[in-house]
Amino acid sequence: MNNQQFQTPIEYLKGIGLSRAEVLKKELQIFNFEDLLKHFPYKYIDRTRFYKIKDIQPDMPYVQVLARITHKEIIGEKHTKRLVAQAKDDTGIIELVWFQGIKWVEKTLIPGKVYVIFGRPGFFNSKAQMAHPEMELYSPAAIKQKGNLTLQPAYNSTKKLEQFTLDSKGLSKLIAGLLEQHAKDIHENLPAYIINRFKLAGRAESYRNIHFPNDANQLKEAQYRLKFEELFLLQLKLLKNKLQRTQKFKGNIFESVGTYFNEFYHHKLPFALTDAQKRVLKEIRLDTQRGVQMNRLLQGDVGSGKTVVALMSMLIAIDNGFQTCIMAPTEILANQHYQTIKSLIGDGFIEVALLTGSVPNKARKVIHEKLEDGSLNILIGTHALIEDKVQYKNLGLVVIDEQHRFGVEQRAKLWRKNIVPPHILVMTATPIPRTLAMTLYGDLDVSVIDELPAGRKPIQTLHFYEAQRLRVFGFMKQEIAKGRQIYLVYPLIQESETLDLKNLMDGTEVMSREFPLPQYRISIVHGKLKAAEKEFEMQRFIKGETQIMVATTVIEVGVNVPNASVMIIENAERFGLSQLHQLRGRVGRGAEQSYCILMSGHKLSSDGRTRLNTMVKTNNGFEIAEIDMQLRGPGNIEGTQQSGVLDLKVADLTTDQEILQQARNCVIEIFDKDPQLALPENQILNQAFQTKNAGLSWDKIS
Repeated sequence: MNNQQFQTPIEYLKGIGLSRAEVLKKELQIFNFEDLLKHFPYKYIDRTRFYKIKDIQPDMPYVQVLARITHKEIIGEKHTKRLVAQAKDDTGIIELVWFQGIKWVEKTLIPGKVYVIFGRPGFFNSKAQMAHPEMELYSPAAIKQKGNLTLQPAYNSTKKLEQFTLDSKGLSKLIAGLLEQHAKDIHENLPAYIINRFKLAGRAESYRNIHFPNDANQLKEAQYRLKFEELFLLQLKLLKNKLQRTQKFKGNIFESVGTYFNEFYHHKLPFALTDAQKRVLKEIRLDTQRGVQMNRLLQGDVGSGKTVVALMSMLIAIDNGFQTCIMAPTEILANQHYQTIKSLIGDGFIEVALLTGSVPNKARKVIHEKLEDGSLNILIGTHALIEDKVQYKNLGLVVIDEQHRFGVEQRAKLWRKNIVPPHILVMTATPIPRTLAMTLYGDLDVSVIDELPAGRKPIQTLHFYEAQRLRVFGFMKQEIAKGRQIYLVYPLIQESETLDLKNLMDGTEVMSREFPLPQYRISIVHGKLKAAEKEFEMQRFIKGETQIMVATTVIEVGVNVPNASVMIIENAERFGLSQLHQLRGRVGRGAEQSYCILMSGHKLSSDGRTRLNTMVKTNNGFEIAEIDMQLRGPGNIEGTQQSGVLDLKVADLTTDQEILQQARNCVIEIFDKDPQLALPENQILNQAFQTKNAGLSWDKIS
């Protein structure tokens, strides 16, 4: 694609002008020729075939028939006036109706003539009907010439655009004009050997055929070509960045595993590591010996033991004279990490501190001093860690938890806290589908903890309807009698916050009646409470002073009560799969059998039913993540919005996994042979890498 031509502001395209350009920018973010060219159809209307009138079904979106007009008349007066016509083929009759443009249509309709009639069918008194169909006099030669027997593109538009005659048809006309004038400027951006190997259609031809295909085969070839190109260029960028970083950023070498690590491993670790944890530790150990900055993503389900792996990695850094830090997205989670690590290492072992927004200035000053003189080994905190006044003596390893909640710039600030950039370990308890990981984190090495610690029993998940609530109350009482504790969680959806809070309060009232004092005690936690009140209620539950915690999703992360064995989720159909899975992970942390009970009404949407059935069927976070992506689409999975990477115009990670894998493998092969893209046949790729012309926001990816 000729970069200059396609970066031309959209107002300069024939037929647009300033007012239409403004509305295109506002409504569809179409700023230049390239944006318009990449406004792909969201579906195609099949005009490659004619239906017989008797074959028309009520559920057909559009049909095209060849029929003779037998009758026409204008009936009704003023507001009820309409034009009604009948058309007939050798199998039946269809009624055609117009409520607007009556005079003009009536003039053009000639009884006795055969027409190509196209539109959305309906039925009235069991008779086929069509309102405002497109009509065209039948002439085999004219149809062939106009190319009407094609797959017709349908484009996303808006009410505002329609006021400027930029509905689907209007946009189609603009794109056709753009291709007519500038198809010659769409240049190839992949080497011939890749085009031949994957049997790809030409680039210019693919842009033409994705908008205006003559048949399904042409469309398929065009889509495959453009999807491959999009995913290939994305992987080229991610893997080239990774290569450049390993060349550019040297890493501190952690030469030895010393006293702190061995002392912890042999005398303080309260349980045996799983094979998966050992494997990941080995991978991290190798990374930190290579003299190159580590960038590793650690994926593991809730409760799989990521924090222990992070702590043991930090101990290796400390053994080699470096400081470390953990950055978490919320104070609750930072505090949880602090408590967990303190309980694992005990007192007087190494110096650990917590730095969040609520730490008083006096304590903050002490932390700053200890960081600068090197006596503070592990700093745990929130965004406070990246403030300019936080200076480390020798930062060697940074652990970032739930990384998707931090922007690129925030992470980069941590890199700059040391002359030699620290090693980076990114952790997530939100399992990421493989294709998404290859795209969002394609430049990171990935480790997976795919087994739970020994002795943990899989959580049993059950789905109950509102009518079965008394059974649930009985079950809760049984568990409390065994000395267990229970979470009861209500949804908190911003749009209906008041209603949600009322539901929670009503629910608490019901609970108080069903579980009265003094036999039972209840904690209540929700977003409207002050931080101190929230902490007080949580501590009561953690200490076992209350048996039931009624809460909103503030407890989704950061609460670890091994004695809590039941998670009840109210209105479970209102939660996403990822959130349901996170909430379920709050129980099952002790050796006892744990349960997750999903409460819902009887009326469930198809997606809602799929979500609840999935939760009952599996505890596997990666399986759940795949189904979540199929239901919601990759762009809506938590974290992808902030990444800026998933601005895919034509590829779809839920359906194009195979193409993504092909593209990634191909890029890996190329870099194995030619890391600098210096070979003559790869010059075209080097050029694609250097330019933003590939249509991806490269600056957001790095």
